[in-house]
Amino acid sequence: MIEFFFDCSSPWTYLAFHNIQPLAKEFGVDIVWRPILVGGIFNTINPSVYAQREKPVPAKAAYMLKDLGDWSRSAGLKIKMPPSVFPVNSVKAMRGCIWLGNEAMVPFARAVFEIYWGEDQDISQDAVLIEVCRRVGVDAKALFDGIAQQGIKDQLRINTEEVVKRGGFGSPTIFVDVNDMYFGNDRLPLIREALAKRKAG
Repeated sequence: MIEFFFDCSSPWTYLAFHNIQPLAKEFGVDIVWRPILVGGIFNTINPSVYAQREKPVPAKAAYMLKDLGDWSRSAGLKIKMPPSVFPVNSVKAMRGCIWLGNEAMVPFARAVFEIYWGEDQDISQDAVLIEVCRRVGVDAKALFDGIAQQGIKDQLRINTEEVVKRGGFGSPTIFVDVNDMYFGNDRLPLIREALAKRKAG
């Protein structure tokens, strides 16, 4: 089993979300999608992210843009970094993922990633989420009613707290068979090795 803790507000998460699906299919492994709020993680245990944004190292920042461009080109994805609104409030989108459930959230999350990173639209805005719903055939009114439910709000918080308790510090955080943790899109080759070892064993 793969657990994928994710927030659509991260470009690296977009890459990992895209790249891990064929990998899991290749090995016949199910993915349990776990929406989180990465800002909640940064606020509680990883405030260094904010310090880096306030005082970036120019050479490192330039390389990170190149690196992101290389990865997005490799994956065949369009990613604008930074988008016009960054960081973005993704809480409604992530609650929407929870409300939809494990399988139905995948096309919705993909559309959220695409409209934010590929089309530079602000996913904190209801009109943008309504367009996401239209694209994937989700009843927008039902979704907005659903994400207002306290249980959905609580589950997003619970997921975020859980990944922190299990050692996570950002998005995406990926677990193979519960305890084997990986962070980031560039760790997928290591996940491949772990899955191959698991299959051989």
